[in-house]
Amino acid sequence: MTRNKLVVQKYGGSSLSSTDKIGNVAEKIISKTNQGYMVVVVVSAMGDSTDNLISLASQVNSNANTITREMDILLSTGELVSSTLMTLSLIGKNKKAVSLSGTQAGIMTDSVHGSARISDININRIQEELNKDSIVVVAGFQGLNNIGDVTTLGRGGSDTTAVGLAVALNAERCEIYTDVEGIYTTDPRITKKARKLDEISFEEMLEMASLGAKMNPRSIELGLVYNMPVYVASSFSLEQGTLIHGSSNMEIRKAVTGIAVDKNVAKITVKGVIDQPGIAAELLRPLSDAGISIDVIVQNTSSDGTTDFTYTVSESNLERAVSLMNSLDEINYKNIESGKDLAKLSIVGTGMENSPGYASKMFSVLSSLNVNIDMITTSEIRITTIINKNDIEKSVVALHDAFELETP
Repeated sequence: MTRNKLVVQKYGGSSLSSTDKIGNVAEKIISKTNQGYMVVVVVSAMGDSTDNLISLASQVNSNANTITREMDILLSTGELVSSTLMTLSLIGKNKKAVSLSGTQAGIMTDSVHGSARISDININRIQEELNKDSIVVVAGFQGLNNIGDVTTLGRGGSDTTAVGLAVALNAERCEIYTDVEGIYTTDPRITKKARKLDEISFEEMLEMASLGAKMNPRSIELGLVYNMPVYVASSFSLEQGTLIHGSSNMEIRKAVTGIAVDKNVAKITVKGVIDQPGIAAELLRPLSDAGISIDVIVQNTSSDGTTDFTYTVSESNLERAVSLMNSLDEINYKNIESGKDLAKLSIVGTGMENSPGYASKMFSVLSSLNVNIDMITTSEIRITTIINKNDIEKSVVALHDAFELETP
């Protein structure tokens, strides 16, 4: 399918944290139009403005975070500010430009306030503005539900806005600009040997993103489903970034592409549950209803017919999840235990698929460091361990060396 000579560019909050930076980004946008491209820009809120709005809300109501409809309206204003400032900057540089809220841009969502999902995008208004040779600047992170309420897409939602618009507009690609120069083999703050990747597959990036790498997993899912190339690069550098794509002729690289880390991990164990069909669904249903995602699940069955059911949640959701478990009056269990200060450590790579030895090598490296593995889970292209948060740095450094990720 022939794509339009159009790109969607997304700029994160760190790229827009001052008026000087907004002016620099405007020049970057203009340089793209000078190459003959139509450009749609998606912006996040400036710097820490989202956190500042959350703080203001908590000052007037300590339970503000539970009043999700009002919080969505409040938080959506951050992106409106940056989109209008960006548009004013572009106009000041003699370019035709127009700002649109998520609603004006035709972004429709479901009604899950604080973590809404895009259900449809009506591109008519954007297309009208593009036909006038305008640069269209869209406020990211937001949309409208079917009863006319403003919704937000959750943290990192502007990435999803950008990829969704790129798909709807049949763009050549989506470009995500941030404060890093691309996707690395691991967190460069942990080891200086981390290497920037020129390319990575959607499948690998989806695993990395869901495990703490700096991309919104839902945006990668959209790219994968609709085969929309996503380019990740720095707003502050001309260095080549990383292309995330699904090309079937992508060169086969090393089996392990990268090491992903997520330090926002906690676990809950419901001990002594009667082992019977359907018990897992009953235990997890309250979490699902509350919008709490679970990840690694381990079930240990005893000879007395009971089971210990353990799963992980984000540490930020631990208190809520434990409270929900304690309210399970209809399920008999001995007690509930919880733990935090954990981290998720994973090796990722399509080359591991159907190839033996990688789990053994990973576990041997961790054993040599006296790192205790609390839980293990795998997919075809990922091996994940749950370990103590204090062991992360040394484990990443050792695994990065063991799998020789410093060299292509």
